Amino acid sequence: MKSVSNAIKNFIHEADMFLMVICAISSIFGLLLVGSATLSSDGTVRLVLVQGFAIFLGLLLFVLFTLIDIEDLTGYWKVILVFNILFVLSTLVFGKEVDGNRSWLEIPVINMRVQPAEIVKITFVLLLAKQMYSVREHISSVKSVLFLGTHLILMIGTIWIASSDMGMSLVYVFIFICMAFAAGVRLWWFLGGAIAVAAAFPYIWSSLGSYQQMRVLVVLDDTLDPLGIGYQASRSKLAIGSGKLFGQGLFNGTQTQRGILPAKHTDFIFAVAGEELGMVGCVAIMILLVMIIIRCLYVAAHAKTGMGSLICVGIAAMLIFQTFENIGMCVGLTPIIGITLPFFSYGGSSIITMFAAMGIVSGIKMRPMPDWLKN
Repeated sequence: MKSVSNAIKNFIHEADMFLMVICAISSIFGLLLVGSATLSSDGTVRLVLVQGFAIFLGLLLFVLFTLIDIEDLTGYWKVILVFNILFVLSTLVFGKEVDGNRSWLEIPVINMRVQPAEIVKITFVLLLAKQMYSVREHISSVKSVLFLGTHLILMIGTIWIASSDMGMSLVYVFIFICMAFAAGVRLWWFLGGAIAVAAAFPYIWSSLGSYQQMRVLVVLDDTLDPLGIGYQASRSKLAIGSGKLFGQGLFNGTQTQRGILPAKHTDFIFAVAGEELGMVGCVAIMILLVMIIIRCLYVAAHAKTGMGSLICVGIAAMLIFQTFENIGMCVGLTPIIGITLPFFSYGGSSIITMFAAMGIVSGIKMRPMPDWLKN
């Protein structure tokens, strides 16, 4: 019993408890918002219980991944690569369609849906860090960049074959760019990539469906199709604006409680906070998320290995993109592409993925492994 007590004390001392506490506060805050967002529906209790269970699992995974030497795990990169591809492609056979997107797997026992591409973001970061570290001496060479780029293209292609999820694909692209920059890829490669994208833009634009094109166009002109594709953005902005400084009160938002605000417990949870808790609530959410991102970057800057640093950068990039994109689409600055707000939006796979990612960061912080775990 004494050894267990000592192990717990040492874990608290060695692990990144600051990061764990901030993530727990954010997820509990999000749980309250999910409860308010679903109060007017019949499934409130179930959704809150599922989200609460996901938070509990997430905390366990935080502890587990803190204790695992994640860099040793990257040695099985071939297994990780096969897992990434097969897990994402599994939705072609076993996938459940949600809002027109067949990118979910149903877990009937606990009545929870899992999005493989969400979970694979972590293993993508690990594999990419392993590859970048292996070619660190000549990372800006044509051979190395093509090698790394092939991995990105392979994952994006897999996601598009499985679900054509543009939002998720953009997360992977942003993670790749940030990690490549941190790994030391020369700036002229990024400039060349930007020129190539600009040159290919007409083809990229034409390859998008009319629905996806309108998602982009309504950002530039919010008067386009206000009752159709532009409806979600207009409702979200109206909800946030009506909250003013202190909001209408938790469980009292007009659009939230009357069921007018779409996707209120998932994509537009930030709009719920704006309407019911006002600017104060929105700022609190942004402060919590910025603190988590800064902590990840702090651990990256002080990591004891280059690979550990790259992993932390990749996880921070994931948080940065999802935070900016989700809040941006709620206020009409970015297209609506179905990206959840980390730790706040409803979604079991999102919560579990985020806590597991934070556990990896915590584990990198506490390396080398302390003696109490070696014995």
